[in-house]
Amino acid sequence: MRNNIIEYCLKKKGAAKEYPFGPEAMAVKIAGKMFALIFEDSANSFRINLKCDPVIAENLREQLKAVRPGYHMNKKHWNTVTVDGSLPESDVFDMIDHSYDMVVKKLPKSLREQI
Repeated sequence: MRNNIIEYCLKKKGAAKEYPFGPEAMAVKIAGKMFALIFEDSANSFRINLKCDPVIAENLREQLKAVRPGYHMNKKHWNTVTVDGSLPESDVFDMIDHSYDMVVKKLPKSLREQI
């Protein structure tokens, strides 16, 4: 699942990976803005920080045990999702899509048009 999720992030139009916080955390960015931050915990699970609308973020945290306020992030706008098999991969993909769309929406129009 881990490789599928990383691959899914990197297939987003304009996505690029960086390691600004060291080798343990992969940042996936669009136009220099992060939409995913992936931490490897072990071979069986990992965590991914994703941007989220604050209302949706709160609902996800209430409904899903694997979703918590963003680790080392603005807790209002970021969630940490523990990918351990408790969530369907499609749900994680939906959260990645939402994060990507939120970041793209905030980019200047000229950049959005290039993407």
